[in-house]
Amino acid sequence: MEKTNKTAKTNGHGGARKGAGRPKGSRDQVSIRNLLETLDVKTGGRDYEELLVDDFLQARQYGDTQLTLKYHNLILNKVMSSLAKIEVTDSKDAIEQKQAAFAEALAKLVGVSPDAK
Repeated sequence: MEKTNKTAKTNGHGGARKGAGRPKGSRDQVSIRNLLETLDVKTGGRDYEELLVDDFLQARQYGDTQLTLKYHNLILNKVMSSLAKIEVTDSKDAIEQKQAAFAEALAKLVGVSPDAK
């Protein structure tokens, strides 16, 4: 029996084709860096946020309800994710008050005086 390397289907429907696809080691045609650099050049260095707001206002001005709603969703999703990352820090006094309240509550649960050491 002769061994053969057949990667393509013989019936011509689907499957791998010799020479098809992107060559190994090739890079994507569109990179984030190139996209941002081109955007920077074409807009004269304006911030992306500034462009986004301008486009949103233009959609509202022309009465494009669907596009305006898409901008609302885009902007609200960004705002909401930023609001969800609020960091709360306590002062030293607040931490001591919480520790004392916790010790008192724990003492009540186990029937021990909070001043006992």
